[in-house]
Amino acid sequence: MELLLAFVCIAVIAIAALLFISEPKRGSFASIVVFVNALLAGAPGTLALTGHGLDTTLAGTFITGPIPLRIDALSGWFLLLINFTLVTGAFYGVGYMKAYRGSGSRITLHWAAFLLVQATLTLLCIVQNTLVFMLLLEVMALAAFLLVIFEHHKKETLRSGINYLVQAHLSVVFLTIGFVWVVARTGSYDFQAMADFATENNSHTGLALMFCLFVGFGFKAGFVPFHTWLPYAHPAAPAHVSGVMSGVIIKIGIYGILRTLLLVKTDYVAMGFGLLFVSVVTGVYGVMLAIVQHNLKKLLAYHSVENIGIIGIGMGVGSLGLGYGNSYLTVLGFAGALLHMLNHSLFKSLLFFTAGSVYQAVHTLDVEKLGGLVKRMPHTAVLFLVAALAICGLPPFNGFVSEFLIYSGLLKGLSGGTAAPLSLMVALFGLVLIGGLAMLCFTKAFGVVFLGTPRHHWHTPPQEMPWQMLLPQYFTLGLIAAIGLMPLLFFQVLEAPLALFTAKLPAEVSVTATLAGTGHVLAWVSGCAAGFLVLAGGIYFLRKKLSAVKPAAVGPTWGCGYVGDAAKMQYTASSFVRTYRKLAEPALSIEKHKTEVSGIFPQGGCHEIHTYDKLEHALVDLPQRLTFRLLDKWNFLQNGNPQFYLLYGVVFIVLVMLAPVLFDLVKGLVAFFNQI
Repeated sequence: MELLLAFVCIAVIAIAALLFISEPKRGSFASIVVFVNALLAGAPGTLALTGHGLDTTLAGTFITGPIPLRIDALSGWFLLLINFTLVTGAFYGVGYMKAYRGSGSRITLHWAAFLLVQATLTLLCIVQNTLVFMLLLEVMALAAFLLVIFEHHKKETLRSGINYLVQAHLSVVFLTIGFVWVVARTGSYDFQAMADFATENNSHTGLALMFCLFVGFGFKAGFVPFHTWLPYAHPAAPAHVSGVMSGVIIKIGIYGILRTLLLVKTDYVAMGFGLLFVSVVTGVYGVMLAIVQHNLKKLLAYHSVENIGIIGIGMGVGSLGLGYGNSYLTVLGFAGALLHMLNHSLFKSLLFFTAGSVYQAVHTLDVEKLGGLVKRMPHTAVLFLVAALAICGLPPFNGFVSEFLIYSGLLKGLSGGTAAPLSLMVALFGLVLIGGLAMLCFTKAFGVVFLGTPRHHWHTPPQEMPWQMLLPQYFTLGLIAAIGLMPLLFFQVLEAPLALFTAKLPAEVSVTATLAGTGHVLAWVSGCAAGFLVLAGGIYFLRKKLSAVKPAAVGPTWGCGYVGDAAKMQYTASSFVRTYRKLAEPALSIEKHKTEVSGIFPQGGCHEIHTYDKLEHALVDLPQRLTFRLLDKWNFLQNGNPQFYLLYGVVFIVLVMLAPVLFDLVKGLVAFFNQI
């Protein structure tokens, strides 16, 4: 309790102190505060994972009532996950924000909002009073909004921030409906009241509550069709903010879903199949749109949608395990989901950091204009490559471990005679499709951005980022490799949060024994993959040493007998995925602009494609257009004539005076018809 009090005090004092610190030192000061607060929040989180949680209650006010503060193993897992990414993001951000020195109050507001995001995210994992929880969500949304619109002088940035803020409040609407329903039935703001909301014999009521809460938290997490804010907010924000938003802010939605799954008595089978359906659609749709993006950060944003789908598949498998009383499904599903949350926060934040480094070096994120950066930015290229391999689920990196757990859960469900095997087969096929398309996307991204020759002439040659920005990225890379190479160590950390879910099963389950077989297979596969990488690295090193004594000649790339501009003969991002685009065109909204060329040496040719999200058009643009059209019908009321405005006031006053009379009349008519 003392650590939490110190955490809050330090956050408040630091935000106020930013006003009195010189601009060049604000970033360093804020990053140190983030690190100290991460230690203070991580200590009770670590204790909770070792079985020493926190359960206390603050007196509160007459409005909120008592405010329970609880840190169990699930909260502890999220506290560590959130604060690690925030620390790496803060230290990377110090170097990234040097380019914006001279912004004055904008820098102060930016770092104050960053500290506020850390404080609210941490407290959201601890506070279990619905009213205070909603207040913290609101503060977090406003702080994240301020982070997104840092470059508010850009019209698109401001529009993206407002889009995020509006959809954050749509989330609040559904969460408010669910929480008010619980309070109205139980009379308590405590999260534990959700456990009393529905009985075992009335699981349909619990399912309705879970639907409200899932939609509310689904907006935060970015499940399809509640994902449309992600592809705009992530590219608009500074790179370290994008990494934090994708790495941890959207995870608070997953935390909310897992917390309600633990508390609400519901039909877990129906919930599991619902989660599987939504998650497969989310994963496949997200990666399909990611492949055809030209903006590097927008490409990564759609991959956040894809990975939320993978996490959701794991939660769906775990929910089916709870419904069928199957320990293997429960453990493997929730273990895969929890570990993939950590993995995604690592490799996705690293990808956004490297994208930010590319932007700082060349001042564009248009993939079609990039190329050959591996020679100018070798560290950034290696970091991006490792993160790309991890997000594609390839050994020996962390993405492979969590996805293997989910695969194992699906296969156990199929081999164990679980009902509705077709649904599990569809989920399995969806997960395979997501992995394959992700490899296509990142082969394109890495190849076009870092390999080949430059596709654009830069006035200032790109340069590698300073070590201040590279060091937090290498820390993240180290953890990515550690999870991939030593999965059994991290399985031990997962045992405590998994025990919360297995406690809902009819019989006692040994989480350690259930994970043991899968862990040994994972360790063997990762070890073999690591050995292969070491062998390949050794051969490359030996070749480099042997060829160092021989003179090297550098010449133009062979043009296969076609003498032309070698730089323009490379694959572009669009041409690389052309075959996929033609296959996926019916499911995507693609607009093409092209100029036909002819002749042996064609001049002036052009072929551009622009992709738009069909669901965004149907669920956001179309309702917005219809609403504006309806409101335009009433423009005649605002005609600028003062006499009409006076008339409106008179009419309003008359209606207010007549309201009691009309109410009594209606009441009398109701009584009359009741007598008849």
